Amino acid sequence: MTTTKTKKNTEKVAIKKDVKTHPLIIGPRMTEKGAIGAEKGIYTFNVARTANKNEIKKAIKMLYNVTPIKISVIQITAKTKTRGNVIGKQSGGKKAVVHLKKGEKITFA
Repeated sequence: MTTTKTKKNTEKVAIKKDVKTHPLIIGPRMTEKGAIGAEKGIYTFNVARTANKNEIKKAIKMLYNVTPIKISVIQITAKTKTRGNVIGKQSGGKKAVVHLKKGEKITFA
């Protein structure tokens, strides 16, 4: 069984490709603590599990045109969640805390 793309599907894909993205940067991590840090030039991002500090620094520089001074990478541990008798697992991940030069800011749309 083969599938074909319709015109509408290709138009939707074209719209998504216009947005600046990078395979290592999943997205910003929006929390109260992150909002307080953003005022001081400290931003938090969810990143791919395979990403390292150098790759993250290059990706941030390319996406947002800012120069990170310091990057901290933190592993997020997987957690077990119980709902009734069903036991599930919430996947972990990795996050990066990026410190920028004084005066530089990142704006999220």
